Amino acid sequence: MAAPKVAVVGAGVVGLSTALCVAETFPACSLAVVAEQFTPDTTSDVAAGMLIPHTTPGTPIHVQKQWFKETFTYLFAISNSVEAAEAGTHFVSGWQVFKSTPKEELPFWSDVVLGFRPMSEAELQKFPQHSCGQAFTTLKCDCPPYLLWLEKRLKAKGVQMYTRKVANLWELQSEYNIVVNCAGIGAHQLVGDQKLFPVRGQVLKVHAPWVKNFIRDGDGLTYIYPGIHSVTLGGTREKESWSLSPNPNTTKDIFDRCCALEPSLQRAQDIKVKVGLRPSRACVRLQREILSQGGAKLLVVHNYGHGSGGFSMHRGTAKEAAHLVGECIAALQDFSSRAKL
Repeated sequence: MAAPKVAVVGAGVVGLSTALCVAETFPACSLAVVAEQFTPDTTSDVAAGMLIPHTTPGTPIHVQKQWFKETFTYLFAISNSVEAAEAGTHFVSGWQVFKSTPKEELPFWSDVVLGFRPMSEAELQKFPQHSCGQAFTTLKCDCPPYLLWLEKRLKAKGVQMYTRKVANLWELQSEYNIVVNCAGIGAHQLVGDQKLFPVRGQVLKVHAPWVKNFIRDGDGLTYIYPGIHSVTLGGTREKESWSLSPNPNTTKDIFDRCCALEPSLQRAQDIKVKVGLRPSRACVRLQREILSQGGAKLLVVHNYGHGSGGFSMHRGTAKEAAHLVGECIAALQDFSSRAKL
């Protein structure tokens, strides 16, 4: 049969990394990325890109750990290469602090990050409002450099990029054999997923080059994540809010909370406000589906619903999605050989 034609819908971190995994695994495929928005206008561009996983209740812990480990290993190799500066990947050390002792002594990812340990009494003196904490080194992807780096890798492999709004996956059926749905929050409308809901996140990007260590409050709501060119201050978790307009009161609240953790931020300059909608559901939707219409079929792979964890598990879920694309290719070959009979 002819080379299968595959379209990946969505150009955030999940869409581009899934496309790259498909291109690497099945180089004979004719592959395209189709998206309404590319960097710097995706939800991923708002994200801080820190590799600190958030537990997803509907996915087994061992699966979440595998996705995180594969992502960490992948970015570790990039950060340890000549590509690191262009890809915007780097190591960052810091602290996660708690006002009361957390329920779990060791998070499931503690042996994947580097040097995980309880904070010393001397370190805790920096955080008088907190009683205990954890110190470790993890990885961070700066956006948009990382998305641009992924795009560059895809173009080098001959992958086409199309700016286009897809209202229904079926509209791609005449052009492609397999469609991979990485539409993020767009899947709510695209495939009518009522289990998917937005969690609005508002963050500040500030110029504070003296801040070198990350600080994350244990509740996950307040955080300071230093990047290469700016520091991301957060944040909010507003369920079911679709508003992309910055809220000035929220901006002040975020800034005050972050200054309470790191007083030197009072001198931060060039404050930019960003808003994104995290595509949240009880678990990531990673599965195959066959759409049928009037005797015609379209093979679909879904990979969306990562919530706050897109960067922490993007490569792991992309590898799994590529494996499902492989199953679709095998099914196409099966259809083709049966048709010949």
